Amino acid sequence: MAETIPFKNLHSREYQGHKKKVHSVAWNCTGTKLASGSVDQTARVWHIESHGHSKVKDLELKGHTDSVDQLCWDPKHADLIATASGDKTVRLWDVRSGKCSQQAELSGENINITYKPDGSHVAVGNRDDELTILDVWNFKPIHKRKFNYEVNEIAWNMTGDMFFLTTGNGTVEVLAYPSLRAVDTLTAHTAGCYCIAIDPLGRYFAVGSADSLVSLWDISEMLCVRTFTKLEWPVRTISFNHTGEYIASASEDLFIDISNVHTGRSVHQIPCRAAMNSVEWNPKYNLLAYAGDDKNKYQADEGVFFGYLDLTVHKLQYYTAAAAAAASVFSCQPCTFYLLFNVIDDRLSPLFVFNYVNQIFWGDVKELALLICDVSTCYCDRNATVKVPYGL
Repeated sequence: MAETIPFKNLHSREYQGHKKKVHSVAWNCTGTKLASGSVDQTARVWHIESHGHSKVKDLELKGHTDSVDQLCWDPKHADLIATASGDKTVRLWDVRSGKCSQQAELSGENINITYKPDGSHVAVGNRDDELTILDVWNFKPIHKRKFNYEVNEIAWNMTGDMFFLTTGNGTVEVLAYPSLRAVDTLTAHTAGCYCIAIDPLGRYFAVGSADSLVSLWDISEMLCVRTFTKLEWPVRTISFNHTGEYIASASEDLFIDISNVHTGRSVHQIPCRAAMNSVEWNPKYNLLAYAGDDKNKYQADEGVFFGYLDLTVHKLQYYTAAAAAAASVFSCQPCTFYLLFNVIDDRLSPLFVFNYVNQIFWGDVKELALLICDVSTCYCDRNATVKVPYGL
């Protein structure tokens, strides 16, 4: 049986603001703000609505004196974000004020950072393969450990009692938390493991490797259940969507692969202009942010990243707003137009629908169609699927 693929009506939008390439993107816990960290020594926070209609506002976070290589949001607070920089500092920012509220000076150039799921601790990895864990309340180190092997991305499981390290040896080291006692060593790949992502439902974790594969692991059994094989270059970045149904992965291949977690099949590919550094799904919707090594026409680094939208996820909120707008024009109840948009989405002919409305309002079908398009910013394609133009 053919798989139903929801990625049909996709639109992308480009966000510009950084002066140099973007290394990291991350959504806050409510999915309303997107942060980006750049080689230009700044982070930016973008206020983004899921439908993408409003003008995007951005806030610049300045203070680092070297590249902002990774950032992550407090999982319990939508306005607090932590940044890790090559200037050896980790900073905590309150985006309501745009100011740095806490700062920790560490021993090396920081390249990885992640929050414990309860928001109480932040883990930081540096280029010297040293792990530091900070207490968020006083921003002081509570654990420090130097490893004698290459340590790449790090992550807690969803309950916060296990800690994962991806290594240059092709293994995933599993530690108990908070003791940091070694629990298991998983031989995951034939080359270095670069990145890790935790399924939001807590069932799986995924690992991206220099062998160009992404492996999916059952977190309770610590067994590999499948691999994703569409990429041909070392996997730089991976992310699960909010339902845990899809996983995005990217590398130096000029596309981002989106695969079904349960079947392992690739369901969509997003073309890219350059190698990708970071992909991140929104925690509430099928919005994917991504950033890479984009160049401008002069072959200089370009500080842009992109948002990609699956419109099928947001139809209900569009229908509601569109129905209210249309109803105000025709002085009727919004439910009439809400039903109209649902009828269209049920794959009935647009002409049939407009004829049906024409019988109610005794108006010209074409004029009515145009008016509905105008007041709701919706239109119908040949398959009678309601679309909302992204970025108007």
